[in-house]
Amino acid sequence: MKYLFWLLFFCTVSPTSNAQDNWLGAFADEVKKAARQKAVPGYAFVVVSTGQPDQVFVQGKTERKGKQSVDQDTIFRLASVSKTFTSVLAAKLVEQGKLSWDQPVSKLAPDVPFKPELANKMTLGHILSQSSGYMPNAYDNLIEADYPVKRVLNELAGLKPICAPGNCYTYQNALFAVVEEGLNNSLQQNYAQLLQENLLMPLGMSRSGVGRQALMRDENWAKPHVLLAKNRWHTVSVSEDYYRFAPAAGVNASIRDMGQWAKLMLGQYPHLLSSHAIDQLVTPKVRTRKELRRRHWREHLKEAHYGLGWRVYEFDGELLVHHSGWVKGYRADIGFAPKYNTAMVFLMNAESNLMNEITVNFWADFFEQMKIRAQAAP
Repeated sequence: MKYLFWLLFFCTVSPTSNAQDNWLGAFADEVKKAARQKAVPGYAFVVVSTGQPDQVFVQGKTERKGKQSVDQDTIFRLASVSKTFTSVLAAKLVEQGKLSWDQPVSKLAPDVPFKPELANKMTLGHILSQSSGYMPNAYDNLIEADYPVKRVLNELAGLKPICAPGNCYTYQNALFAVVEEGLNNSLQQNYAQLLQENLLMPLGMSRSGVGRQALMRDENWAKPHVLLAKNRWHTVSVSEDYYRFAPAAGVNASIRDMGQWAKLMLGQYPHLLSSHAIDQLVTPKVRTRKELRRRHWREHLKEAHYGLGWRVYEFDGELLVHHSGWVKGYRADIGFAPKYNTAMVFLMNAESNLMNEITVNFWADFFEQMKIRAQAAP
């Protein structure tokens, strides 16, 4: 498998504290400057490196012109970064023998009338690897129009696929509701309960949860903002739409908690997530060629794939595992470099394209620093 090849090819190294502190402080200053220029209401990011203290940076307010400052425990929406939680939960349940990557949708959601040619061929693995075969973002418009989940799934089931499952990359949100159907049917527990019991509680992620109410009932949560005009942000209400499809976009978390999530993916909690499970999650399943043309990213990406709930990139010649999230009023981003045991998570309470620049610049700078360090080594 490609991920295992990367692990065998490279020895694992960790950045030295002094080298990291020097460039990271300068990077954080640049982020602060850029965010102020764009009048971004607030953000938080954390850099995690094995064997070193988490380095957390926060800036701004939970609401534009508000008094409450963003801190390490401010809760943000994760949007599609939630898909990483869903895939990790599935990996745990697969190892426990409670689910199977090859479980067909006919078993996961028997009440959904999928076409016969798909019912026994499309699997849990296809859903989580975004290779179902349905047209990309199928019926996101119905999610945003607040159609009931059952109706959206029934409409989805009637679609004709554009390719056979596993043969092409077709990013989905609505289809992730099948995962929750499968959990309800197989384990008689809902997604939020299983996530809390299997991952959030054991990791000590007490500032994380699922759903709109879990966000808004807290006293310290980041309000969503959309852009009205250049550098003019407006606070908006929190939409329920994608929260109803929780495995796709329903998780909330603080930046402190996301440091824990990053450590899990770096293999620091093998009793919760085995190295075998991590290998499965980040092994490429389907090519995502469109990613190679994305602004900011295209200068750095040579290969782009989707694993199970994670994107797998060759970024400046290095392995980078990544996912981003975007819903009304929020942006989120997580990435980690297994070779260097380092991760970065960024959360923002505004729909700013600055996020793409920040993420790309961080990893470009980071990998450059690692090359400089390697060249300077005796």
